Amino acid sequence: MVNGKFFETEVGKLFAGFPFASLDVEAAMASQRKNLEAFTQANQLAVQGFQELAKRQVEFARTAMDEATSLVRDWTSIGTAEERLQKQAAFAKQALEKSVTGTREIVELAGKTQTEAFDVLSKRFSESLEEWGTIAKKKSK
Repeated sequence: MVNGKFFETEVGKLFAGFPFASLDVEAAMASQRKNLEAFTQANQLAVQGFQELAKRQVEFARTAMDEATSLVRDWTSIGTAEERLQKQAAFAKQALEKSVTGTREIVELAGKTQTEAFDVLSKRFSESLEEWGTIAKKKSK
């Protein structure tokens, strides 16, 4: 059924003859819905994080290409060989520093994304354990 009544009617009928028929199916299904919502939220956070990672990587690549083009332009300008080598060494040093900074930013962003998604799932797991504990207590009464 697509109308959302499947969990409320069909699942209850399916498990009605089993020994755990006193299980609060509604509470169990509500718990599972919350689990699905948490997975969806964690997935959305992960997708947003990976989109940001891709965006930053494209920005880094674009900046690097622009700087390389500028270096080639400067390299072909009039100047002594020594001046050209100094410019190249300065460019290499600057490129290395930017690369390290960019890599650090990407790693931090990836870590933040993973932490946010994991926190959502971890919180839901704890809540789910409490819910199932409550459901089990109700059944034993």
